[in-house]
Amino acid sequence: MFIKLTTSGGRRYVQLVESYRDESGRVKKRTVATLGRADQAGDQLGSVIRGLQRLRGDAPALESAAAGDVRFESSRALGDVWALTELWDELGFGELRRVFRRTRSRIDVEALVRLMVLNRLCDPTSKLGVLRWLQTVALPRFAPKEVTHQQLLRAMDALVEHQDRVQAALAGWLRPLIDQDLSVVFYDMTTIGVEGETELAGDLRQFGMSKDGGIRRQFMLGVVQTAEGLPLTHRVWEGNTAEAPTLSAVVQEVLALYPVKRVVLVADRGLLSLDNLEWLREQRVGGTEQPLEFILAVPGRRYAEFAEILEPIHAQRCATATREVIGETRWQDLRLVWAHDPRRAQEQTVARRQHIEELTREAQRRAGKLDAQDGGEAFRGRRLSDSGAKAWLFRAVSEAHLGSIIKVDLQSDLFTWTIDDRAMARAELNDGKLLLVTNVPELAATEVLQRYKSLADIERGFKILKSEIEIAPVFHRLPERIRAHALICFIALVLYRVMRMRLKDADSRLSPERALEQLRRIQYHQVHLGGEHRDGTSTLSDADHVILQGLKLPKPAIDDQLALL
Repeated sequence: MFIKLTTSGGRRYVQLVESYRDESGRVKKRTVATLGRADQAGDQLGSVIRGLQRLRGDAPALESAAAGDVRFESSRALGDVWALTELWDELGFGELRRVFRRTRSRIDVEALVRLMVLNRLCDPTSKLGVLRWLQTVALPRFAPKEVTHQQLLRAMDALVEHQDRVQAALAGWLRPLIDQDLSVVFYDMTTIGVEGETELAGDLRQFGMSKDGGIRRQFMLGVVQTAEGLPLTHRVWEGNTAEAPTLSAVVQEVLALYPVKRVVLVADRGLLSLDNLEWLREQRVGGTEQPLEFILAVPGRRYAEFAEILEPIHAQRCATATREVIGETRWQDLRLVWAHDPRRAQEQTVARRQHIEELTREAQRRAGKLDAQDGGEAFRGRRLSDSGAKAWLFRAVSEAHLGSIIKVDLQSDLFTWTIDDRAMARAELNDGKLLLVTNVPELAATEVLQRYKSLADIERGFKILKSEIEIAPVFHRLPERIRAHALICFIALVLYRVMRMRLKDADSRLSPERALEQLRRIQYHQVHLGGEHRDGTSTLSDADHVILQGLKLPKPAIDDQLALL
């Protein structure tokens, strides 16, 4: 039923109307009662409303409200933390409380770790910032009555103290989501910047070459993911650790945590070395005779070793190609899969020639000025010297990675240089090419290439860690706290990727961060009416329903453990 205003004879009347279906199923409306003229029905309508309120049993509070005794609390975000909490429990992460039962601390470590993980996905901030964020959200199923900064730090200490058991538990819950027969795993490393100038024993914060460019204080983070982008495990190393030696430890950890029948490891160029190849070829999966299989990219600096192989291939298959061509040959009893992209090759060749032309043009200008100076001609400004010109060109060539092509004669008294045409030809031979070494027997060359190109997805995972989850910069100084921070961000990445997989399966174009942003609009509201209070949630929009259905999660509900801290 509903209230309807009708007009008759120039007057407006208030009517109580209901909808019904006739015998043929058509929707019709009929007037149940006329409540009087709209301009005279004030007191009558008030009596009707109060009668209905008494029927509901809520008249005293509303009468007090009518007298002005009403107070509204600030609304709090509920939808995003609700969805993540549901996902946390569904994946089994709530069982981490069993892992922390033996901790000496009396705090609820699982709840506090969950709090910090959810914060990384909803509003990443410092540990002190978590306390401010807590005042803006309504946390479902959160038992602690208060949270302090010291409790968060103690929870981090407990987390790293039980890190091995936590990682093993996470692996157990993730196993149903991976292929037990054939697991293609991707491994890569990145650098995480840190702040602070103090130095500690066993410090993870070391100066090294950052993946973002330049030298800075940092630590190294290695992550293993599946072909679907699901994180499996992670490791933390000192900031000046070389990438290649980390491969052995990570592979061993994957094999220990995930007893799959077969593993194909995919890694990037920085992880390939002859020592690694020999070690990889000797590895067996799960103590069986099944070899560990791998797909590794050849570093560009080592392409010269493959010149004799590439020259005939280029002449026969690549020189006249108009679209990408793929093939394979043998190298050291392994498959060498190669791919040539002619468009990319042309772009690299043109860019290199233009750069060489710019450098040589400027070098000729400086050489001409030097000759003019020797002839007695005067110039305004600082006098140019042969040693200064040599230093400039050598530095410019080194920064452009053209030292093998443009040869600066540093031993000569005069400013001279030469262009190595053979080195130029070798560089152009490698343009547009990708070389992959593998021992996988049955995958076609195109499939090997496709598997390797999927490695870009793990790089997107690092971008998520650095952008949405904001793992860096890190202000912790203790190695244990840094490891705990990395593990918290790793768990957040797991939740992010599971959300991404579900949204993708539901044909949703939303990213997890956009989905959480939409769900954040579902707010928790509380109003005080007299001596009573009422609470509720925002009305869900169609977009909210679609996201929750895509994530396979129920709509938000209010329970007794909804924390307002």
